[in-house]
Order: sequence, then C-alpha cells, then structure tokens
Amino acid sequence: MSNSTPSAANGNDSRTFKGVRSPCVPSRVLHVRKVPIEVSEAEVISLGVPFGKVTNLLMLKGKNQAFIEMASEEAAITMVNYYTTATPHVRNQPVYIQYSNHRELKTDNLPNQGRAQAALQAVNAMHSGNMGLSGSASSSEGALMPGQSPVLRIIVENLFYPVSLEVLHQIFSKFGTVLKIITFTKNNQFQALLQYADPLNAHHAKVTLDGQNIYNACCTLRVEFSKLASLNVKYNNDKSRDFTRLDLPSGDGQPALDHGVTAFGAPGIISSPYAGAAGFAPAISFPQAGLSMPTMPGALGPLAIPSSAVAGRMPIHSMAPAALHSVLLVSNLNPDSISPHGLFILFGVYGDVHRVKILFNKKENALIQMADATQAQLAMSHLNGQRLYGKVMRVTISKHQAVQLPREGQEDQGLTKDFSGSPLHRFKKPGSKNFQNIFPPSATLHLSNIPPSITDDILKDLFAGSGYSVKAFKFFQKDRKMALIQLGSVEEAIQALIELHNHDLGENHHLRVSFSKSTI
Repeated sequence: MSNSTPSAANGNDSRTFKGVRSPCVPSRVLHVRKVPIEVSEAEVISLGVPFGKVTNLLMLKGKNQAFIEMASEEAAITMVNYYTTATPHVRNQPVYIQYSNHRELKTDNLPNQGRAQAALQAVNAMHSGNMGLSGSASSSEGALMPGQSPVLRIIVENLFYPVSLEVLHQIFSKFGTVLKIITFTKNNQFQALLQYADPLNAHHAKVTLDGQNIYNACCTLRVEFSKLASLNVKYNNDKSRDFTRLDLPSGDGQPALDHGVTAFGAPGIISSPYAGAAGFAPAISFPQAGLSMPTMPGALGPLAIPSSAVAGRMPIHSMAPAALHSVLLVSNLNPDSISPHGLFILFGVYGDVHRVKILFNKKENALIQMADATQAQLAMSHLNGQRLYGKVMRVTISKHQAVQLPREGQEDQGLTKDFSGSPLHRFKKPGSKNFQNIFPPSATLHLSNIPPSITDDILKDLFAGSGYSVKAFKFFQKDRKMALIQLGSVEEAIQALIELHNHDLGENHHLRVSFSKSTI
C-alpha cells in the first residue's frame, strides 16, 4: 500500500474510510462500504469474480467495510464502472464500491486472515473454469474465452409457481441489457434462452443466479451458457420477445403486446397462503416495487412469496385481468362420472381447493376456487387438455372472483361443496416438501405413507381391482413407505389418483397419491 502501513488497511486509520467521494485515480484495490455485518468472505469475493481474479480480501466487520484486491487494474475499472450503473446488493442491502487509496493489500501479518484466504482459494478455484479467466495477474484478467456467447440457457426446476417471460426479464435485467428472450417447455421443464448485449453480463448473471430460487423453496434457476451466438425471435408475445424490435407481429392466436408498457411497468407481488419459512436473508437480492420479507437460504429476496394476509397481484403482462382471479371454469366434463370431491382431489394436486360448484343446469361445467390466483394458474397449465372419464377437459380462468355457497333452502343436489377446512390440503403447511414435488399428469404415480405390512401385491391388487391396468411397480429401495406404480395411460392415472388418494390402508395409514416425474 504505497505510503500506508498494514495497520492503516486494518481500519485503525479511520480517516481513510470516512470520505464518500471515490478517489480519482483507479486502483486494483477497491473499497466496499455498507457491508452487512453477517456477510461472509465468499459473498464479498463474489462481487469481484465476474470481472476477474480476486487476489486478496480484507474484512472490517466492525466498520461494515471491506477491501477487495483484483489481479489487474483493468478488472477493477470494469467492476467499478459496472457497479456505478447497477448498485450491487448483498443480503438485501445495497453496498457501495469505489477505488481505494491503497495500491495493494498487505495482510500477511494481520490476525483473522485465515478465513479470508481460504474463501479466496475456494471461490477462485470454483469460478476459474466457469469464467475462463487467466491464472496470472496480467492485464488479460477478466477477458472472456474466445467464442463465448452472450446467450444463456435457463431451466426452472421445482416449478410450483408459474414463471413468465417478464419475471425472467426482471431478474436478468439486473445484470445488463437483455436483448431477446425465448421461453419453451422441454422434457416437462420450463426453459428459456436469453441473450444479453454483452457476454460479460451473461457471465455475471450465470455466476450469481445459478442455483438461486426465484420464490421461497421453489422455482430454482439452473443457468448455463448456450452454444448459440444469438437468438432469432420471430414474434413478440408472452412466449418470446425481441426488445430491440417492437414492430414484430404477435403470431397466430397470441395476444398482441401493448408496446407502451415496458416489462414490469407496474409494481406487483405474488400473493400466496404460504408464509415462506423464515430463514436467512439471501446473499443477493433484487430490489423491486413490491414486498420483501425474510426468505429461505438461496431465495431471491424481494421476489419471496408473502403471506396471504397481504393483498397482492401477479404482474404477468399480456394476460387478461381475469388471470388475477383464483376461480377456474372447467368445461367438457363427463357429468355421469365427475363429483365435487373428485375435482377437489385432482385440482388439489396443484394447490389448495377451497370450493367446488358443478353447475346445476349444465353439469358438464364446474367452478373451482383455489386458495390464490397463482395456484389457479398452475392448475390450469397442468390440467387443461387432459382426458378425464373419456372427455378432454378445458380449464380457463373464470370471471367470477369467488364460488358462492347455496343459500339455505336452495336446491343444490350436493353439487356445491366447501373444502376450505379440509384436512386433505397438500400445501397448508409452510415449507412443505410438496412444494418441490409438483409434476404434470403422467402414467406413473408416486405412492407414499405405505405401512410396513402392505406388500407390492396388495397395492397392485388395489389398483387392478379398481379397474386399472398395472404395467409396473416398485418400492423405493431406501424407503418402503414409498413406491412407484405405472398404469396403462395418463388418463387411467388421473382417474386412479382421484379414486385412491387417501384410501385407508389400515394401521391408521391413508395412501397418498401424486404424479411422478420418474418412470419404472
């Protein structure tokens, strides 16, 4: 440190840190202010990794400050320039980065540096391969590998809540200018291709977002580099968007976009009956107009799901306002086979059903009230177009805001049922594992809560005796309380789930049935 002693860098010379004006002379040592006291060394280091190798770190937790030393001045300049336009956030708190008066960090003789050095080695080792950084402290630090793409491939796992193109745009725009997005479903997974203006932005987003949850305990981002150098977007709609070409058509059957409204022009939050389990605040968050609350570790803070006590709305553009309602209209049902209880069980796979009404004068239609609008959207996306009792179901958002119970004395024939207090709701427990095990209807069913005395033959006979063709069966090797059973078709599996979920197996065990993503 040119004219400084190590003690000055350790914070004893407090005059060094009081000024908020950034020194005019660039330095590869950067001063980080307003650092939350609970932040780890690795979290501070991660601020610098997208721009080059971090060669040293000094934490001043008592002063809420830190010093980061980059391998090159060029990397430090790139980092400061970037964070001048996009304020970084650590643990939900904004932090501020400026050039330090120090030219290098000499921390060899300082106490408590073991953790910092271990974190440096771990983080740099983890990211050097991914980032394509040079191992030497040369001016090429932070350069991209030849031919690396500004296009990211994104997979959303544990898709409990729908993720729209606009949600992705909001999150990834924090790292640079997003030019194009294409969304699609492949292998029963929601995926997207996203193109940045600059490959460095793609690096930064990948390093920061890979493995993060969009919402509490679900919607996990898997981010990797695409082999594509650019995207060709033909239509601007809710599936694809070219933000540089507002003149593109919307495509057949797609709603036209209101180009006067930018993505996320309106503030919004996603309301849910589940108060996310309180945990540690995330390492990195994205401030937005909306609500922030403590989140599960690894969740993206302000996108966390608040309690249903908070009235909210989901900002999915290009959808009718009715999409904010929690009532579904289900049509083309088989009136001879369906019942309120059957619809409660089936739609309850995707959310907590509060009320069901089969229409008195049109019994092939039903109204289903979910706990919130997001669950309604999830159930619609998975069940619309599925065959049930020989007919193809149609599921849309209803214009009704609630399902009305019949007045006392009104003839109803038992077609309206209130399930709001049912013990069979799958998602009433905050942080339930059921959040992570929601899959589209499939011919393979997941069975659980099986008592020890129940054999595979008993379970196969249960399904076969109910008229279903059993193609395969196996218990889980590590846990015989669970099993997979494969039936003859998806339609059979849907009907078997309706009939046999909560079936009494004796010994105070009721069978739990869900759709599985696995096959036997």
